[in-house]
Amino acid sequence: MDRSVQLQQVPNFRDVGQTVNGFLGRKLVREGVLFRSAYPDGASPQDKIILRDELGIRTIIDLRSETEQLRQAGALQAGTQAPTPWYQWKSERPRPPRIRGIDYREIRITGRSFERHVVRQLAWLDFFKVIFFFVFGYRLRATRIIVREVLVPIGLLGIGTVALDNSSADIYEALKLLTSPRSTPALVHCTLGKDRTGLICALILIILGVPMSAIEYDYFQTDAALFSSRAKTLAELHDAGFTEEWASTAKNMITGIVDHLSIEYGGVDAYLDQIGFHESDRAKLRDRLLQ
Repeated sequence: MDRSVQLQQVPNFRDVGQTVNGFLGRKLVREGVLFRSAYPDGASPQDKIILRDELGIRTIIDLRSETEQLRQAGALQAGTQAPTPWYQWKSERPRPPRIRGIDYREIRITGRSFERHVVRQLAWLDFFKVIFFFVFGYRLRATRIIVREVLVPIGLLGIGTVALDNSSADIYEALKLLTSPRSTPALVHCTLGKDRTGLICALILIILGVPMSAIEYDYFQTDAALFSSRAKTLAELHDAGFTEEWASTAKNMITGIVDHLSIEYGGVDAYLDQIGFHESDRAKLRDRLLQ
């Protein structure tokens, strides 16, 4: 596959197999099967042709929360990077645009189960504020409270471990989808293509037996990939209530995930067995993604 493939308006896009193989200096992971990126909502017409026709992507797995989708779709609809307030939406809430001919799967790694857990960590006053804002449609205001009071204090690795513990059904769904020949080649993304995408890709690469150094290398590529759009990234993060350090990767993310699974579950395989992604499923994933 041509290593020079670049997309005009889809940041942080890369072929995971190419990235890993390039680092290792040998062919281990099958190339052209698993891709990762930031959200592709603003893909140019040429980007869409590359994704669908040249790369042959069949499935796009969207790991974003509903709040993120609405905020980013509203910004795109308004032709600005600023979010569109809910009261300016017209007949219906804006939805992320889709590329015709590609199957989209919304798998919310930080969805309902995750949200229930983090909301329970709030002080009572903040808890009732969040419930009020959600009930009356102020999703962004509710999310900002959760971000400020829970997510920022626990950090990027904390979000990863909370997702592992509370979003197992969603993680299983994402992994299971990639075992099917009908679903690949596939593109996995969240908002920045950094941490939730990094979590799923790390689990996949661990299953494939990829060395830890190569898994970390793939994850850390995001810092350079997002450098040119850092100002936009910071604006989006600040709007959601996050601090500046959230624009970068967490140096202990991959090792921290592995350590958490070892301590809490007895290892990655034991965790995967517990969530229902058994050795037979892992064998199918290896068959799809290993050379």
